[in-house]
Amino acid sequence: MAAQALELLREVSRLEAPLEELRALHSVLQTLPLSELREQAAEMRLGPLFSLLNENHREQTTLCVSILERLLQAVEPVHVARNLGADLQRGLTHPDDSVKILTLSQVGRIVENSDAVTEILNNAELLKQIIYCIGGDNLSVAKALIVEISSVSPESLTYCTTSGLVTQLLRELTGEDVLVRATCIEMVTSLAYTHHGRQYLAQEGVIDQISNIIVGADSDPFSSFYLPGFVKFFGNLAIMDSPQQICERYPIFVEKVFEMTESQDPTMIGVAVDTIGILGSNVEGKQVLQKTGTRFERLLMKIGYQAKNASTELKIRCLDAISSIFYISPEQQTDDLLRMTESWFSSLSRDPLELFRGISNQPFPELHCAALKVFTAIANQPWAQKLMFNSPGFVEYVMDRSVEHDKASKDAKYELVKALANSKTIAEIFGNPNYLRLRTYLSEGPYYVKPISTTAVEGAE
Repeated sequence: MAAQALELLREVSRLEAPLEELRALHSVLQTLPLSELREQAAEMRLGPLFSLLNENHREQTTLCVSILERLLQAVEPVHVARNLGADLQRGLTHPDDSVKILTLSQVGRIVENSDAVTEILNNAELLKQIIYCIGGDNLSVAKALIVEISSVSPESLTYCTTSGLVTQLLRELTGEDVLVRATCIEMVTSLAYTHHGRQYLAQEGVIDQISNIIVGADSDPFSSFYLPGFVKFFGNLAIMDSPQQICERYPIFVEKVFEMTESQDPTMIGVAVDTIGILGSNVEGKQVLQKTGTRFERLLMKIGYQAKNASTELKIRCLDAISSIFYISPEQQTDDLLRMTESWFSSLSRDPLELFRGISNQPFPELHCAALKVFTAIANQPWAQKLMFNSPGFVEYVMDRSVEHDKASKDAKYELVKALANSKTIAEIFGNPNYLRLRTYLSEGPYYVKPISTTAVEGAE
């Protein structure tokens, strides 16, 4: 089958008007597995197909785009960057949008590949063409690519800022169109994942502008369109830089997160909960939350309430945030931090351990796994081990393999057992016999099934 495709590809490159051959090639490629195409990638000459795109023939162009989409999936991004640069350059200025989108998607593959992207950065003409093409287009694919290219290195960011494209993106971010604003903030957040991107945003005053927009959001009836993205931006910024510095410099961020948990809108609550989870994922962030005192305790009570009563999707987000907030690695544990997490845990509900056990017994694997993740997050903390040991039936629940039926649940239970068994305080708190049972569970692996003993009964035949 692959040999037939290669033969048709050769035919196409030999003929002047290969419409029949293109139809046949298109049909063969529909049924050919990608793995077979990858094996033949070195033999494929794609230049002629790109050349056919330059002729003003509608069906031919449509067929070539579809064929190239399929064949290029089998070609490594480095090969595309190295050998098809000129074809990509022509494709970027093609009058047909489908050709442009095909070309931009290949540029996207190249940008995401660290080896291939250097080929673009070393090809000033191609880079200029990409930036020029994107500048003349308002395709969202193009904007996302600008951010990806800008994120590669300080040099590529300079190229994109010189072209005025990043400036245009930032103008739209603070412009009047709330829907465009919502799209732009996602892209700006991607740029903020890199150190040079954050530096640029700070220098240009963008972070201050985003903060000011959050301040003014109360008087904007359309703020619900963009506010979630703006708050997420600060959550990611805090965890990549310094939670303390960001929260002190932009107090409106923390204020808005607390406010959003009071909202009646599940979207707002979800974003607030996710952000608290991000912020509390490292020790410095936990300390920032601790400084808000009783406000944070009240917020934990709300998260506990939502974990029990919200929609399944929001319950899972609450449980994920709780896991993130409560986890402390053994080497970072101090008496103060352990006292803090113990106090926080008691704020979640009247009997948090029972609450999470109740959730884990619901017949939804995602909820079951999310509740097990909460237990795993606190499993290496002595106060939590004492709670577990003193909770009737909890140790048996941990050891019972019959509770989990699917792979994800078995894996999640195994992670809990591993966290308990590897803790230095577990033998003392759970007692040696239980500690040995945990070690046995661990050595048997997540999918162990106890053999059923069969006793031969005489005369059973």
